[in-house]
Order: sequence, then structure tokens, then C-alpha cells
Amino acid sequence: MARRNNQARLGAAAPDEDLEIQDTDDLTVTPPAKPLSFVVPTDIVKLPSGGSFYPKKHPLHGKKTVEVKFMTAKEEDILTSQSLLENGLALDRLVQSIVIDKDLNAKTLLIGDKNAILINARKNGYGPDYTTTLTCPECTEQQEATYDLDSAVLVRAPSATKLKAAKVGTTDEGQFTVTLPLSQVKIVFRLLTSKDESVLMTVSEKRRKRKMAERAVTDQLKLMVVSANGETDPDTLNQFVQSLTLKDSRSLREAYELVSPGVQMKEVFVCGACAFEDEIDFPVTTDFFWPQ
Repeated sequence: MARRNNQARLGAAAPDEDLEIQDTDDLTVTPPAKPLSFVVPTDIVKLPSGGSFYPKKHPLHGKKTVEVKFMTAKEEDILTSQSLLENGLALDRLVQSIVIDKDLNAKTLLIGDKNAILINARKNGYGPDYTTTLTCPECTEQQEATYDLDSAVLVRAPSATKLKAAKVGTTDEGQFTVTLPLSQVKIVFRLLTSKDESVLMTVSEKRRKRKMAERAVTDQLKLMVVSANGETDPDTLNQFVQSLTLKDSRSLREAYELVSPGVQMKEVFVCGACAFEDEIDFPVTTDFFWPQ
């Protein structure tokens, strides 16, 4: 009797009681509620450089594409950070945040490849229509214009045939060679990176605040020239750049433009005030990531 009472207290059935057996095939099992999905979609961006011109140990060496994620609220925080904006760091931080390969340092990206990533991020975040204000080069009248980012064109590095025709050579380190027409000095130069771009912007801003003359041309040449007739000393090269004749300087900059991969955003501009018409490069302004 005590045994039955203990079993009753424990809620167990006595051996001589009939047990109701349920057919498990008829049971309806309610699955656990699914947690929120935190997987952010990704996209593949074609690199204008095709992975060329990067050092062999660089994550993008030989890579034609790079995987990036769509922008999230985290990236919007970056784009609205006053301190990052004031220091010119917002776009580099944005790129660093969205690339999937975290071994890739955004500062080491070639400028053309960085621009391709930014355009892709802008399209995925705000859509392909980019509206900004253009200034007519003829009458200086300002007007709004919209550019379809889907029509942007990747500009690849020129073929070996075109390089040969332009008398531009290449090195094993992904750099370029050209002999200046007037001085006959053989120059080795490299493509600029995102870090170089930041340096140029910082120097330019400092000169502007101090009301000093701009030196955009010589500043760029100092960064891109690796050697002149084998000379690699930075101080010597800086002096050489400052003494370049206009003809040699223009020739060197034309060679740089020829070999630079990037993204081209050209469109025919028609002024509503004076009817001026010409094909222009659509500028990337503050409206690009901060549309009104």
C-alpha cells in the first residue's frame, strides 16, 4: 500500500495500471521559433585593375573581383560620424567595414579599385540614381543633374600593344617606366593608393587653411615617382620633380593617366541657361553618400 502511495505521489503509474500509449506518428511537433537572421547579403565587385599592379603578397594580387557586403546601420554610423568626416577618414572606414576579406587594408587599395567599391556600395545602399549639382563650364550657371550609376564604365589598364605604342614599359613590381621627352630621364612610377589620396587631401587642406599656394601637380608627382635614372633618394627625387620642365611634367602625367585603371562616369551635359553642350565627367561630391 505504501508502494502505491509513493508512486501516486511521484506521478508514476503502477505496473498493474493501464497506460495510454500515444502514436508518435500522429503527434504534431511545433518547431522552435526561428531566431532573427543576421546574415547580410554580399555582392561581387569587378576591379578595374584586374588584380594587376599589386605586390605579390597583397590580398588582391591577381584577383579580378572582391566580395563586399551591403551597407548596414553600422556603415551609416560611419558615414555620419562627424570626427571621421572632419578627418577625411569616413570613406576608407566604410570600405574597410564592407570588404569580406579582413586581411585587405583599405588604405592599400588602388584609387580606381576603391572607387569601384564605393560606387557599388552607393548603388546597393541608395539606388543607382545619383543626383548632384553641376556648374556649367561656359556660363557658371548651376543646375541639378542625375546620373545612372549602372551606366558607369570600368576602365581597364591598356594592353601591351597600347603601352608599347605610348612608349610606356612595365616592371615586375607592377610599376611603369617612361623616358621623359626633353630631359631624357628614365622614370619609374607607380599607381597611387587610397593612402596616397588621403595624404594629398590632407596636405591640400593644410595649405588652404594657411592660405598657401596649391601644389597639386608636384605633390602628386612626388608620390608617384619611384626613381629617376636609378636614383631613389626621396629628397633628391623631390628636388628633381620641382625642377621638371612643363613638357616633361605633362608627359609624365599623361603616361600616368594612360595606365590608370578606374571607373568612368561620363555623360553629355546640356546647360539649361546657355545651351552649352559637352560630354563631362560626372563629379563625385558630398551628395554621393549623403543624398538630401
